[in-house]
Amino acid sequence: MTNVDRLAELRAGASRTALAADALMHAQDHCSTLPSLATRLPGFDVEEAYGVLAEIERRRMAQGWRRVGAKIGFTNRTIWPRYGVYRPMVASVWSHSVQRAVGNAARVSLRTFVQPRIEPEVVFGLGAGIAPGGDARAVLDASAWIAAGFEIVQSHFPGWKLTAADCTAAFGLHAALVIGTPLPLTTALRAALVDVLPRFEVMLRRAGTVIDRGIGANVLDSPALAVVHAAEVLAAHPALPQLRSGDVITTGTITDAWPVLPGETWTSDYGELPVAGLTLAFD
Repeated sequence: MTNVDRLAELRAGASRTALAADALMHAQDHCSTLPSLATRLPGFDVEEAYGVLAEIERRRMAQGWRRVGAKIGFTNRTIWPRYGVYRPMVASVWSHSVQRAVGNAARVSLRTFVQPRIEPEVVFGLGAGIAPGGDARAVLDASAWIAAGFEIVQSHFPGWKLTAADCTAAFGLHAALVIGTPLPLTTALRAALVDVLPRFEVMLRRAGTVIDRGIGANVLDSPALAVVHAAEVLAAHPALPQLRSGDVITTGTITDAWPVLPGETWTSDYGELPVAGLTLAFD
């Protein structure tokens, strides 16, 4: 059965959550696209999308996938009008989708991704769970380390034409995450980072040429505040895993998300933020 057939079933009626999960998992497993769910399903909204995401994550864990943390997407308000998505979303990242850079360099194959794009992000390694209602310092106090990261996102919707509900249900658009060398956090560093995280600048280069730049405040005023937002979203959706000790949390792109191709090499620099940037080559 094709995804078009599945969506026809969805329009016909029963079990929208299960059938939407079927269609999205088929697209992920077969590196294919499907029509926007929001354009095919009357009233399909973000709340229903989180129900679909919870069903997908339940099925994936039953298949043996191991959750290792979470990603927060569309935290960069400067790109909201470009995509027509005006709110962040949260989804899981998995042991097989996360890679640790060696010497701040890594290589990723794009062959299983659909319309992939690269995003420079700040990654937090949690030493404790995160409760809703905190602030940036509470997130830093709960974090054991931070690092530079490259998230590879993908769209199963042609031409990246999607809604907030679409990208929430579609795994938060997550494809892969590369994490740089962790910077262990001390009490003094945590205090300093409260002020540094909103103002540091990321520079993103392809083959040595500057492609984009952005500041930490693009990400919900601070990457640490993006983690607060994630804790609040997940608390409102208890069927999804909550943030806990040991999780890696990637907080959303500081620049725009840029299309990538095999043979390219991209690098990042984090300016005043004391983490080493990354070099990422694509096959």
